Amino acid sequence: MENQEERPVKEDLVDPTGQSTDNPTGKTADDSVATDELTAEADQNEKANAQVAELKDKYLRLYSDFENFRRRSSREKLDYLKSASEELMVALLPVLDDLERAMKFASDGASGEASGQPSVREGLQIVYNKLYKTLEMKGLKPMDAEGQLFNADFHEAITQIPAPNPEWKGKVVDEVEKGYFLNDKVIRFAKVVIGS
Repeated sequence: MENQEERPVKEDLVDPTGQSTDNPTGKTADDSVATDELTAEADQNEKANAQVAELKDKYLRLYSDFENFRRRSSREKLDYLKSASEELMVALLPVLDDLERAMKFASDGASGEASGQPSVREGLQIVYNKLYKTLEMKGLKPMDAEGQLFNADFHEAITQIPAPNPEWKGKVVDEVEKGYFLNDKVIRFAKVVIGS
C-alpha cells in the first residue's frame, strides 16, 4: 500500500445553516432561476396592476358619462312632457278668445235677442269656465299686461298712443290680445298698446 498515492479527500463542508461552503455567495443555479422567475412575475404583476388601474379609470369615466346621460335624458323627458301640449294649447287659445268675446257681447246687450236671454250668457260662461279650468290644470296661465311697464320679453307692441297721464308713459295702456304662459314659458305674447 505504499504505492498508493495519497489523494486528497474532497469533502463538501457543510455549515450549520445547511448550505454548502463550496459556493461562497450561497446562490445555486436553482436560486438564480427562482430569482429570474420572481422578477418576471413581479413585472407581470406591475403590468397587470397598471392594466387594472387603466380599466378601472375607463370604467369610472364610462359610469360617469352614463349617469350624466341618464340625468340629461330624464331632464329632457320632463321638459318634453311639460311642453308636449304646447301645440294644442296654442291652437285652443283663439277659441278661448272667441268665448271671451261672445260673453262680453252677450253681457253688453249688443244683440237684441241673445243679450235678453240670461241662459245664453250662463251657457257661454259655463263653457268658458270649463275650458279655462281644464287648460289651467294643464299649466296654462294668462299674462297680466295692462298697467305694466312694456317688456319685449312678454309683450308685442301693436301701436303707441299718447298717454292719458304722465305716469302711463312706457306702460301698457290697452291689451288687444291676451298673452299666455305654459309652465312659465311664453306661448303667446300679449298684443298691447303702449302709452307714449
